[in-house]
Amino acid sequence: MNKIKAVFFDIDDTLYDSTLQTEMVRRNAIKAMIEAGLDIGEEDGLEALKDIVKEFGSNYQYHFDELLKKFGYDENPRIIAAGIVAYHTTKLAYLVPFADTIPTLLALRDKGYKLGIITDGVAVKQWEKLIRLGLQHFFHAVVISEEIKKEKPDIEIFRLAAERIGCKPEETAMVGDRLDKDILGANRAGMVTIQIVKGKYRGQMPKDKEEEPNYVISSLKEILRIFRSDNLAKSGF
Repeated sequence: MNKIKAVFFDIDDTLYDSTLQTEMVRRNAIKAMIEAGLDIGEEDGLEALKDIVKEFGSNYQYHFDELLKKFGYDENPRIIAAGIVAYHTTKLAYLVPFADTIPTLLALRDKGYKLGIITDGVAVKQWEKLIRLGLQHFFHAVVISEEIKKEKPDIEIFRLAAERIGCKPEETAMVGDRLDKDILGANRAGMVTIQIVKGKYRGQMPKDKEEEPNYVISSLKEILRIFRSDNLAKSGF
């Protein structure tokens, strides 16, 4: 039986409410663009923006330009700038940890667990989130897909994370919101898996045994209850 020595976390909808943030930044951007002269309905604009993000990807820099094109507008710097300002102002306002994130991380650290991050995304953006959340100093290892050219659920991103934190995969746990990314990959790597039921993937159901988490929680503080046993391990459930 292997004692758990390290705990890894996803970022979005695990450490903070990414789903709420995304909804609000898009909605406030549309409102600001309408106030600046874009003559469309708010809901029509929001749905169109969601489609554009889906088509071009979240890291595309010209979503608002595409939005104007979609509604038959020529380029309008004022309207685009209004959307950009509202977007970034709202983004920062909602980039705050869940209420129990910092207390939980502190408690785990005080109990001697090493802490880490395993996340998909652009490295600079993911680090920006950690820094603005005030969490960057908690983690012994941060593994981001862009830097290693592997994305969850690829087993290698989980194995590399365990290696970097100085543990075997079976000596670690993974906490995340997505069954098809966080739980599937971590299960395949041999980690203890904990699904946090938050955000837009909260309704996901396992497609097979590989997507079944060892534990399901609704808030991070529940991890402390799970980790009360000094001998927590996959073979000890």
